[in-house]
Amino acid sequence: MKSPTLSFIGGGNMARSLIGGLITDHYDPVRIWAADPHTEGLDRLREEFGIHTTALNQEAADHGEVLILAIKPQVLRGVARELAEIVQKRKPLVVSIAAGVRSADIERWLGGNIALVRTMPNTPALVKSGATALFANGRVSQTQREQAETILRSVGVTIWVLEEAQLDAVTALSGSGPAYFFLFMEHLERVARELGLSAETAHLLTLETAFGAARMALSSEDDVATLRRRVTSPGGTTEKALEAFAAGDFGGLVDKALHAACQRSRELADILGKD
Repeated sequence: MKSPTLSFIGGGNMARSLIGGLITDHYDPVRIWAADPHTEGLDRLREEFGIHTTALNQEAADHGEVLILAIKPQVLRGVARELAEIVQKRKPLVVSIAAGVRSADIERWLGGNIALVRTMPNTPALVKSGATALFANGRVSQTQREQAETILRSVGVTIWVLEEAQLDAVTALSGSGPAYFFLFMEHLERVARELGLSAETAHLLTLETAFGAARMALSSEDDVATLRRRVTSPGGTTEKALEAFAAGDFGGLVDKALHAACQRSRELADILGKD
């Protein structure tokens, strides 16, 4: 089966990551278009990947069987309305990676009655280690679901959610989640330096510990609570550290943080969806 022609509206970091992942997975670059008003970025995409590029969104959209909206949420409404006539004529699968904009609003701006997949990727997609949740509206066929998944799977793991509202929870967990880990690692490095380690040693040990813990969790059949108990010797150093976390209500802080992020995701969707 011939691969569909993909048209990326937006040529920024996420589009570049997806295009690079697809090319690595042997997607034919002749079947990829990218549009962006910043021609310098387009020149890099064309030179590195051999894809078609244009400064005109309509030109790229006019070639695409799958239209990937890889633009900032704040400009999505204007761009979508600009593309509505072409989308209504060609009826491509539309895949949005714009955070926080609900599918009903995107569909309305594009003229309605379209097959739309809304996705929530995260920044580790830039290093091919992303985690992306996808939601399909009722007009998306099984073949189109597979097409959308192929695109996002090129930069990491994918998971489908049954209700679009779940994307707010995804945003709070994996969308914002990298920042939580960066914050924790930032504090680990700082305290390690205060305890006498060099900056280089503190940095390396922090990163390798985080990487190793994630690898252990990924490769184990046990849940993370079991893994935590397994590395916590009674009366040992780990137990003392975990007791300090508990005394400071670490769990309660995590609870508040994720609920705050989820609520803000809902609020931003309301704001971004206004006409």
